[in-house]
Amino acid sequence: MPDKSPAAIPLRPRAFALAIIFAVLICAITPFNNVFRQATPLGGGYFPLAPFFIFFWLAVLSLLSSKLFKQSFLTGSELIFSWVLMVLVSGIAYTGFARTFFINLTAPYYFASTGNKWQQILQPLLPDALFVKNPQAIELLYNGLEGGRDMGWLQVALQVPWHAWVTPFISWGIFMVGAYFLMLCLVSLVHRQAIKNERMNFPLLIVPTMIQKAMDQNRLGSFFSNRFLIIGLLFPVCLHLLNGLNFYFPSVPQINTLVLAGEYFPKHGIFEGFVKLKLYYYPAFIGFAFLASKQVSFSFWFFFILGGLLTGILKISGYSFPASELGTTFGPTLSKPEETQMIGAFIVFFVFLFWLARFHFKNIITHAFFRHTPRDNAEEFNMDIISFWGAVIGFFIVFAWFIFHGLSVLNAVAVIFFFFMFIMVATRVICQGGVTYFTLTVAPLDALNTLFGFKLFSSLGMLISGVTQKVLFVDLREATAPSILHAQKVTYRQSGKKTIVGILFFTMILCLGVSALAMILLCYKYGIRELGLDWATRTTVSVYNNLIPAISGSGQQGDSIRFFAMMGAGIMAVLAICYHRFYWWPLHPIGYLMLYSSAMKILWVSFFIGWLCNSLCMRYGGIKLFEKLRMFFIGLIIGDFLMGGIWAIIGLFTRSAYQVLPT
Repeated sequence: MPDKSPAAIPLRPRAFALAIIFAVLICAITPFNNVFRQATPLGGGYFPLAPFFIFFWLAVLSLLSSKLFKQSFLTGSELIFSWVLMVLVSGIAYTGFARTFFINLTAPYYFASTGNKWQQILQPLLPDALFVKNPQAIELLYNGLEGGRDMGWLQVALQVPWHAWVTPFISWGIFMVGAYFLMLCLVSLVHRQAIKNERMNFPLLIVPTMIQKAMDQNRLGSFFSNRFLIIGLLFPVCLHLLNGLNFYFPSVPQINTLVLAGEYFPKHGIFEGFVKLKLYYYPAFIGFAFLASKQVSFSFWFFFILGGLLTGILKISGYSFPASELGTTFGPTLSKPEETQMIGAFIVFFVFLFWLARFHFKNIITHAFFRHTPRDNAEEFNMDIISFWGAVIGFFIVFAWFIFHGLSVLNAVAVIFFFFMFIMVATRVICQGGVTYFTLTVAPLDALNTLFGFKLFSSLGMLISGVTQKVLFVDLREATAPSILHAQKVTYRQSGKKTIVGILFFTMILCLGVSALAMILLCYKYGIRELGLDWATRTTVSVYNNLIPAISGSGQQGDSIRFFAMMGAGIMAVLAICYHRFYWWPLHPIGYLMLYSSAMKILWVSFFIGWLCNSLCMRYGGIKLFEKLRMFFIGLIIGDFLMGGIWAIIGLFTRSAYQVLPT
């Protein structure tokens, strides 16, 4: 008889419907919660709050239904699919898209002044199809509709000047659909290499997968009643109960989760790089670090410390370089010349990943062109063929969009390649490292500038590339590609893969529209100036400010930038070779890629504690102790996110909210 294990049973329509409904609700509520209330983000990072909160209570509901009605509301496979679909789209409603999108389309007009010369240099280049040029529509977006605060959402929708937005929505919609389709196909092409050939660990999936397995094996009750899990859960519950009460009632004592350690280091000398050091303590992040590979956890905090020491070493050796050496840059956090090591490191690591998958790609190309599909795993190979041709189609959609809007063929190919190269490398870092919060140090255009110079671009090409990068390819705190790979992992052995991939794409496009609608209504109701969008405004304005010297040819990079980029390439080459050749090698290359990421300023302590606990556990207790303590750290994760969800719900009904997780 055929195998009818839970993983082989097709997902029922109720799972698809439920997942889509919750995904849409998250995207509809997130802008109001995150932007207006400034509460704990419902969707953010790669293990967002709202999806796991819903996932947990759906699991409890299914457990109760199995006890009361002898039939579970959802199977474990359906439950985890619902979760991963919510994760996939949750970021679209915030930093992944909506947070800066409307500012991107209007900033060149609203913030233009005599001093910044945008009116003379930028505005003549702006295509009508991509930017909103109606002064009234722009003014109302930033200042809000008159009496908008007192209007209902339907009234606001009727007052929005939609005529000014129709053409930009259609133009950018074509680009976003093409980019998401290409991203989905590219991840589908490589997922089997990562999952089957490399057997990559996915730390962020361990907790949902364990709950799924416990549910399918009818032992969910014993899982939640595990004493180690309960003890671990009590730590964050007590911590955030106390600190949350302190937020609303200051007379209640609190437990500090942030230590400013910079004051303990001298401002000059070898420890100069630590003068702004902060120690963040988040129970959930410690739990993820414990579940990650020891090699990865060690590499993250080790390289972070090494990066701080490098700053001091360069200074005392007389080889430090001024920030002016950077010239014009688009990296979100790029501030020092030595940080441009990441340009070479990203490129070499991408080459390394491609080399590891060379036989996988060879097989795909052979099957795609010669249609030779083996009898074993025929569905997998058919999906590879579909993904390959889908990637080709997606590439040409994005390529044609760039050509239509003024880029040359060479510019369009270079931009698409570097944009998606950075996305794919970031996807590996996030999924293999268990990184819930990720930020780029250097932008794809920084790499192009270092290799070829901005003279590669025409003025219009430079403008379109810079804006497009800001829309989708530089704020990777909530990119969709890593979540697509997570979705591929949890459905790897699931039947009906074509349907699943189709649902993923459909939901992404649906939630793209919902997120845009929710955000534009929020902006016209309250006005961008009154909302908590300072970061989005500041970073978007900086993009246009940086485009001025990039277009005019001023602000050239210093020679040190190419030196550091080559240095990064050399270091990454050594790390990759040693990692691949020597089983005892303690450092993982992705640790180096996170060296200067601002995310590591928040995560490094958690990775250190998680690595230390994991190492001590395995050294003195072995596998048996690890299995027990793993439940404790899973409890830390569940407790943190449960309290985050509870305080987020409270925050919806108060003027301010206690934030459990970093924003």
